Amino acid sequence: MVWLLALLSCFGLICAETPFNVLDDRVIGGSDAKPNTWKWQVSLQFDSYNEGYFSHICGGTIVDSFFVMTAAHCILSMDPSQYRAVVGEYNLSEIEDSEQFIFVEKIIVHPKWVGDLGKGNDIALLKLATPIYDNGFVEIANLPYPGQMLPHDFTCYITGWGSMDHYGSTPEILQVAPINVVEHAICSTPEWWGSIALETMVCAGGDGVISGCHGDSGGPLNCQTDGAWRVHGVVSYGPAGMCNQAYKPTVFTRVSSFMDWMYSVMGANL
Repeated sequence: MVWLLALLSCFGLICAETPFNVLDDRVIGGSDAKPNTWKWQVSLQFDSYNEGYFSHICGGTIVDSFFVMTAAHCILSMDPSQYRAVVGEYNLSEIEDSEQFIFVEKIIVHPKWVGDLGKGNDIALLKLATPIYDNGFVEIANLPYPGQMLPHDFTCYITGWGSMDHYGSTPEILQVAPINVVEHAICSTPEWWGSIALETMVCAGGDGVISGCHGDSGGPLNCQTDGAWRVHGVVSYGPAGMCNQAYKPTVFTRVSSFMDWMYSVMGANL
């Protein structure tokens, strides 16, 4: 679920020179993550026909025992009963006794999200019906400081169950890959993403090798800053077609730009 932009009506899909598409998939250029490492990673799952069959559509991040952070473009319906958050997940095809399957009680999309990835605000919070409990396989993510920026070429890690190639191959095991930040002054130039790369976004990748892809949307950009792993971004968009295009890095919603909104929402929905 990661991409959109050229055809913003294509739900997360951007065509060649514009951002990616959003519906099913993985990290390109990555490898199997070690079990029980990225404990704040969430598999957001959707029941399209209200038949009790849920499938992975997006990633997410545990930000509180009752809240999951994801991308606004991952919200295909405002009916909470169609979603569940799976935490402690590793292999989507197996029950490993580490998972917690939790239904969603309320969906809160950023009020300035207009369905256009190029205008930003691609962030949403899901309030869970029951709290996540500490079973040794889950953890609440550390977040950045409000307004915190990452320096150019800083190495972070993208994680998710998104497509591993432009053919749509989708591994069952959580994938991880190092990905370097591209500062806004570069990412916003015409050779890169141009004016659709906003200061409220983080660009990372663009080397033509490693990128997020369909199915990674909503998942975390994990960066070790200030002595801890912190989630600095939410996967938002990338190029349509081949996700790992040179000069078209994966674009993330910059979490540090939305801290006040997040704390306000969580405080008001306890």
